[in-house]
Amino acid sequence: MKISNAIYLSLLLLSSCQNASQNSTPIRNITIANEFVDAFYSFNRDSLQAILSVAKESQPNILYYQKWAECANYEIVNRNKFIEKNDSTVIFPVTVKDDLMATLKINFNVTDTFRITIKNKRIRAVTTSSNDLPEYYKAKEWVKQNHPELIEKACEGIWDGGPTPCECVKGMLKGFSLLKEKDSKF
Repeated sequence: MKISNAIYLSLLLLSSCQNASQNSTPIRNITIANEFVDAFYSFNRDSLQAILSVAKESQPNILYYQKWAECANYEIVNRNKFIEKNDSTVIFPVTVKDDLMATLKINFNVTDTFRITIKNKRIRAVTTSSNDLPEYYKAKEWVKQNHPELIEKACEGIWDGGPTPCECVKGMLKGFSLLKEKDSKF
């Protein structure tokens, strides 16, 4: 009887170890995804660049976006529930309050959604999207058409590692202010 109990306990322990091993990959990926989000919203370029050291193709866009977000005063409102798409992809939505919506006087917090690809405990790629409202795109187009001097030079290379993300967003904010002065109903 003692031998069969020992065998039973050994099998139970082995089964438990296998389950822990199977569940550890998503936990590690989620930890890495959280580290990415922390680095992004720390607005520390070196920290973000370090976590993206293997994701070379993602660096220009994400590093640019980090500076844009910093200069538009992104403030986390909610780190929404992440989604484990598969064993190598984590979808991580983050809702933020920013100067862009505030300048347009729109009571809306944008959700940035990061799609983070992780393999062998390293981030291999990051893409991002957001749920910006149509009013935001209309305002951007208005600035482009009516005050291109505010953004043409400043926004060169936008979302592709351009050299002046802060000047770009500040030009956009200035244009949004001009739009609101011209058309308070917008």
